[in-house]
Amino acid sequence: MPDQLPLGARVLSAGALALPTGIVVDGWVVVDGERVLAVGTGPPPDQPSWSLPGLVVPGFVDVHVHGGGGASFQDGSAADVSRAAQTHLAHGTTTMMASLVTDSIDNLAAACSALASSAEAGHVAGIHLEGPWLSPRRVGAHEPSQLVLPTLDTVDLLLEASRGQLRMVTLAPELPGALLAIPELVSAGVVVAVGHTDATYAETRAALEAGATAATHLFNAMPPVHHREPGPVVALLESSAYVELVADGVHIHPSVLALAWRPDRTALVTDAMAAAGAADGEYRLGSLTVVVRDGVARLPGTGVIAASTATLGSSLRYAVAEAGIPLPEALAAVTSTPAAMLALPGVGRLEPGAWADLVELSDELEVNRVMRRGSWVPLS
Repeated sequence: MPDQLPLGARVLSAGALALPTGIVVDGWVVVDGERVLAVGTGPPPDQPSWSLPGLVVPGFVDVHVHGGGGASFQDGSAADVSRAAQTHLAHGTTTMMASLVTDSIDNLAAACSALASSAEAGHVAGIHLEGPWLSPRRVGAHEPSQLVLPTLDTVDLLLEASRGQLRMVTLAPELPGALLAIPELVSAGVVVAVGHTDATYAETRAALEAGATAATHLFNAMPPVHHREPGPVVALLESSAYVELVADGVHIHPSVLALAWRPDRTALVTDAMAAAGAADGEYRLGSLTVVVRDGVARLPGTGVIAASTATLGSSLRYAVAEAGIPLPEALAAVTSTPAAMLALPGVGRLEPGAWADLVELSDELEVNRVMRRGSWVPLS
């Protein structure tokens, strides 16, 4: 810490601060422009510009989200990206991926190209393809007619369209060609997540050996655990893979969330669609119609869960209150762990050099204030 702060640097004092080493009381953060210059405890290095009574934590990081505020990432339009990002930002999410559901290869390439511009501008952290390389037996809320087998040609086409902004792909490893596609994606810096799969235990292990390092919404859209065929869930949990869990009270029971919980390897995600932060009603998820009632999104006539309407703020509260997850571990699952999962630089941790992305939480873990890159965000 320099003896004198740079001109324009500002000090924030907090009742408590979530640092990489744990939660400390009477903490402070020095914000210099868009970055964190220093963090510490005890007397702040200068007169605080802001004195916040609550717990100040890193901005939330959502690595699986399809939209919000009535807008979807699916066509990649800048206006929809802005609307969805602003909706989740008001609930504490300062970094998010733009997730796409299954569509034709041509449509996905066009969306990836458009979203790459938003990623290059810093509005989203990158692109997540949840499809089209999924199992038709575990398709969930994806259009079955648009599913295709993974080939190196289509992988390379979508990589090229994404201009280096494709960061994660969900893939069913039992599909023909999958074990060739995984190394191709990994060599391009893409995280491969096992999901929407009917794979066996052995097939999942083969995907992990080929380079897969994550699981898309563990338990959902995959076979349940069986004592003679443990399937993908056990293979993923016994590995070093990161696992996504959707803590919305709909996707999985809180006891299952607690059972699967692994500190430093669990990433809470919303899997949120356009209805997050919006009213009940009828929405689109890709080419499919989704009906939202009482905040639960389902495909009409089938009851299939169609993404969620959650925010990471609500997910954090649910994990702590309903599943009994210790607060420091739950905080890591919405900040540092998802950032580490995708190797996202400068986010998820309050430390020198990181982006000045901060969230103040109340005693009830409600979001009081949000700062993104050194600027406070209007919450209403």
